[in-house]
Amino acid sequence: MPLLTIREFPDPILRQKAKEIDPLDPSLPALVRDMFETMYHADGVGLAANQIGLAVRVAVIDCSGSRDPAAKLVLINPVVLVTMGDVQEEEGCLSFPGLRGTARRGERAKVKAFGLDGQAFEIESGGLLGKALQHEIDHLNGRLFIDHLNLASRAAMEGKLKQMKRDAQPVGRSKARA
Repeated sequence: MPLLTIREFPDPILRQKAKEIDPLDPSLPALVRDMFETMYHADGVGLAANQIGLAVRVAVIDCSGSRDPAAKLVLINPVVLVTMGDVQEEEGCLSFPGLRGTARRGERAKVKAFGLDGQAFEIESGGLLGKALQHEIDHLNGRLFIDHLNLASRAAMEGKLKQMKRDAQPVGRSKARA
């Protein structure tokens, strides 16, 4: 199983809205397997396809850290139906290595998606899973966890985000002078 490259901010694909995919696409089982392997290797809880450079609506989540095979969740063409409540908690993202901030999310989320078997299902959860559901579906919609940060976290992170943008500029590209 090959490890996939996780795209980091400010890669433009992270802001791209992913397209729906046929839930019975024969390439999905291999993609999902590789996504889980990549996520576990990076010590993540979730991974969206655009984080590995594919603009398709596929995400994987495992809040058990690979300890419980039954906790593996595959989301194909997921949509958040409703969020309930409001919570501010620390959050991070594999596309922002080493960065964490206080993000505002729904306390619970209800999601509809397809599984690898092609069957539609709904899931509702709070806690870490509820946050992961919202986080990964946001990725598929081109939204990032930094879009949910409170002002203090955003201000504290601003210097690092600017540095990530500078580091991502192609070599030899001249900077505009003011």
